[in-house]
Amino acid sequence: MAAPRVTESTVTVQGQSLFYRRAEPAQAVPRLTVLLLHGIRFSSETWLQVGTLATLAENGYRAVAIDLPGLGRSKDAVAPAPVGQPAPAAFLKAVSEALDLGPAVVISPSLSGMYSLPCLLEHSQLFKAYVPVAPICTEKFTAQQYAQIKTPTLIVYGDQDAELGQTSLNNLKHLPEHQVLLLQGAGHACYLDKPNEWHRGLLDFLQQLK
Repeated sequence: MAAPRVTESTVTVQGQSLFYRRAEPAQAVPRLTVLLLHGIRFSSETWLQVGTLATLAENGYRAVAIDLPGLGRSKDAVAPAPVGQPAPAAFLKAVSEALDLGPAVVISPSLSGMYSLPCLLEHSQLFKAYVPVAPICTEKFTAQQYAQIKTPTLIVYGDQDAELGQTSLNNLKHLPEHQVLLLQGAGHACYLDKPNEWHRGLLDFLQQLK
């Protein structure tokens, strides 16, 4: 099987340049598009190193991983909100439009919850599915707000992540269309601790999407 192509580029979002990586399936038209966000100590390079970009592309998905403002190779860009505060939903919507993603599966670990959650609640039509990985900011929204969202969701966390993992699960379980992927023996960045289990669980979830 031909290896997927991984390209690097930048895109202008709300007047600022953001770096991103894109992996395309070698042959067929992509089944779905997956947008990968990242935590505060990470960047799109994390998804390259752990093999998630290649794994998605090899299984027929287009994978796009951005470096969030102020981080990675987007460090010159200014974030639209302070760390830990929900960002305007318009930011991730603008990312989606600038990259011409259409409805995408959004993978959102840790820090990136400040971007993904406001957008999910205001623009759920941009989400084919949602894969929160122990994100921050889950407590900023109510059970009633979550209950309105019909987006298929895979809640991911490591059983060693006693704080954000458990907190995010307790809040996100109010999303009605959710499943849970608990990675045994994994900490907060559970996809790094258990990459094989992470990829298997993610692919199983993606295959269920219509």
